[in-house]
Amino acid sequence: MLSIRPLGDTALTLELAPGPGAAASALVARACEALDHARTSGQLPGLEEVAGAFRSVTLYYDPLLTGQEALLGLVHPLLKDTDAGEGGAGRAWSLPCLFDEEVAPDLAELPATLGISREALIDGMTAAPLSVHALGFLPGLPFMGDLAPELGLPRRTEPRARVPAGSVAIANRQCVIYPWESPGGWHILGRCPVPLFDIAWARPALLASGDLVHLRPVDRAAFDALAERARAGELDPDEFRTDGQPHA
Repeated sequence: MLSIRPLGDTALTLELAPGPGAAASALVARACEALDHARTSGQLPGLEEVAGAFRSVTLYYDPLLTGQEALLGLVHPLLKDTDAGEGGAGRAWSLPCLFDEEVAPDLAELPATLGISREALIDGMTAAPLSVHALGFLPGLPFMGDLAPELGLPRRTEPRARVPAGSVAIANRQCVIYPWESPGGWHILGRCPVPLFDIAWARPALLASGDLVHLRPVDRAAFDALAERARAGELDPDEFRTDGQPHA
C-alpha cells in the first residue's frame, strides 16, 4: 500500500500502485475480492462497500460501528496477502463488436488522422485483450486499456450530445463501451450488442476491475442477431465468458 487518504469520516482511499495499468488493475481486483469476501463474511464489521478504481480501493464504512484505525488494523493483513499474490482475480470475456461506419461515425476518418489503415486500427483494438482498469461515468461503463501508442489521441474537441448505447470508443489510449445512451466525447469506432448492466443480475455490472476483455469483430448479420436477442432479454452473460467461470 502506497498511501492512505481519509475521505471525511465515512471512507478511506487506499492507493495500491503508483499508476494505472494491467498490473495495477490485477492488484486492485485481488484487493477488492479479498476485502469484499471479508466484509460479507463478517470479518470487517462496519464496512459497507468496497469500490475499486484505476490504482486504488475506497472503503466506505459506518462511523457508528467502526473507525479508521480499527478498520485499517483489520484490512492491513488482508492487503499483505494480496500484495504477495500473482495474476488477477478478474474474469476473461470475448465481447462481439461491429466495426461499421453505420454505427461508428469516427471509423471512416480516424485512420487518416492516426496515419494508419482501417485494418490496422481495428487490429489494434482486437489483437490482444484489454484490461478493465475501472468502472465509472455511467453504471457498468468500463475504462479499458492500454491501447498501443499509435492509437493514442485526445478526446474529441466537440463532444456529442447523444452517443448510442453499446458504442465502443477510444481516447487517451483507453477504450470504453457505453452501457446507456449518453453524451460523450470519445471517438466512436464500433458497437457491442451485449448489455453491460442489468439490475436483475446478481452482479449488476457485467465487467469489473481486473477483468480482461477481447473485442471480437462480427459482421452485420451476427450483430443484428445478437442485438435482437438482447432486446428480447435472451442473452446470457456466460455466453461471452472465456475462462469457464460463471458471471456471478
